[in-house]
Amino acid sequence: MEKAIPLDKFIEHSLYDKKKGYYINKNPIGENGDFITSPQISVHFSEMIAIWLVGFWEKLGKPKNLNIIELGAGTGEMMYQINKSISSFKLFKQCCIFYILEISPELIKIQKKRNSLNKIKWIDNLNDIKKNPSIFLANEFFDSLPVKHFIKENNEWFEKYITKKKNKYFFKNKKKKLAQIEKILGEKIKKNQNFIEVSPKSIKKISKISSIIKKNNGGILIIDYGYLEKKMSDTIQCVKNHKKVDFLNNIYDSDITHLLNFSFYVKKLKKNLDKVKITTQGEFLTNMGIFERAEMISKSLSFSKKSDLYYRIQRLVDDKQMGKLFKVMFATNKKNKFSMGFK
Repeated sequence: MEKAIPLDKFIEHSLYDKKKGYYINKNPIGENGDFITSPQISVHFSEMIAIWLVGFWEKLGKPKNLNIIELGAGTGEMMYQINKSISSFKLFKQCCIFYILEISPELIKIQKKRNSLNKIKWIDNLNDIKKNPSIFLANEFFDSLPVKHFIKENNEWFEKYITKKKNKYFFKNKKKKLAQIEKILGEKIKKNQNFIEVSPKSIKKISKISSIIKKNNGGILIIDYGYLEKKMSDTIQCVKNHKKVDFLNNIYDSDITHLLNFSFYVKKLKKNLDKVKITTQGEFLTNMGIFERAEMISKSLSFSKKSDLYYRIQRLVDDKQMGKLFKVMFATNKKNKFSMGFK
C-alpha cells in the first residue's frame, strides 16, 4: 500500500500535476470538452460583465490606471468579449491594464491565441500586478481549487485521505485535532457542525485579493455555483464528457470541483472588506439588462438565430438551469457606493 495523502493533495495532483494534470495538458472547456462555462454559452454574458466594469470604474472616480485581473481565464473567451465590448468606451479602455492569472501552459496558449490583438499580461502570482485600483473577476475559479474534508464521528474529528492498493484508490479517515482544523479554517467550529469542506488555497487567495483591494481600492466579482446555507456539506463532483463520474476512477482525466459555501466566503472577505453583496446569476444578468440587449440585437435576426440567442440566455438565467445554482458575489470597500446588478 502506498502512503495515504490528504484529499486536497490528491485533487491537486490529479488536476495540476506538471506532467499528467488534467488542466495542464488539455483544454477541457466547451461543447467538445468535459464541461462548458457561461462565456461559451452566450457572448452576452461577457457583455454584461463589461458594462458592469465600466459602471464600477465610473463609481471609483475614473482612475487613470485600473487593473482588471481575470482569475483562471479558461479559453480566454470572456477576456476577448470584454475587450471587444469596451472598444466603444475609449477612455475606459485606455485606463485598463489587463491581467490573466493562469497556471496551465495549455490554456495560456489558447488564451493568447484568442486574445492575440489584446494587450494582456499573463501572471502566475498576484504580486506581479501594479499598485493601482484593481478589479478581480473570478468566473468558475474558486470551485476548481482543491478542498479538504473533515468529518466528526463520536465526538472526534477525522480528515479524509486517499490511499492506493493494487492500482485502486480508496478513502481513509485519519484522526485530526480540533485545534488543527480551526487553524486551517481561521475560525472556531460550531458545535452543530459535523462536516467541513474547505479549500486552504481559496482562503489564501481571498485573503491576498481582499488585502490588495483594501489597500489600493477596487473590488472582486465572484461568479460560481454554490449555496448560502451556513452548514457545510460534501459537494465534490467530478465531470467527464458533461457527465458525472467517480473521481477515484478517473484521475488525471476528469474535472473535480465543489460548490462554494458563500456564507464562509462572506466571512473571509469581510476580514478586509466592509461591503459584500450577493445575488443569483439569473437576477444579476437580468438586472444588468441581458434581455433588453437580446431584444435590441434580435430585431435583425432570422427566426432560428433569434431562437438560439434566447435559448442560450435562458440557459444562463433560468432557475432550473444555471440561474439559481450560480451565485454572483461582489466585495469592495464601504466607501464605494456601487451596486449595479444587485438589488
